[in-house]
Amino acid sequence: MAILSDRDIVRRRAMGELEITPFVDEHLTSNGYDLSVGEVSLGGVLHREGAIVLPPSAWFAVATRERLKLGRRLSGALWLRSTWVRRGIIASFGVVDAGFQGGLTLPAFNASSRGINLSIGDTFVQLVFQELSSEADRTYAERGGKYQGQGGITLA
Repeated sequence: MAILSDRDIVRRRAMGELEITPFVDEHLTSNGYDLSVGEVSLGGVLHREGAIVLPPSAWFAVATRERLKLGRRLSGALWLRSTWVRRGIIASFGVVDAGFQGGLTLPAFNASSRGINLSIGDTFVQLVFQELSSEADRTYAERGGKYQGQGGITLA
């Protein structure tokens, strides 16, 4: 399994094997793409604009602004940007499977003792694309794809 470089990501997009919508050049990194906050669920309230203060010890969920479409040979690993870790946010994410299409819901927790500002549009996670050693026989959608096509916060 190989990690895609910025050059590979651009090439895969041009070939139609990978879609990121909207795509912002400044979010492309040397070995991934930074996904941004589209909306936030905090205490049962959905925020779609402006800034939110995440209280200490608060669980919240972020929906990415970007929608993705991965081909049969690509998967993605999600990494919380170190900026947020340094402020006290902790999170654990899964893998974006080959064939996935849609937005992502990313649960996280403010483990710090202070409120943390989070704004709609902030970059939140880096998505690192990996090329599978062979094409998937059955993609995420073909295996049931519980979250296939999701947009916005999807919790259970």
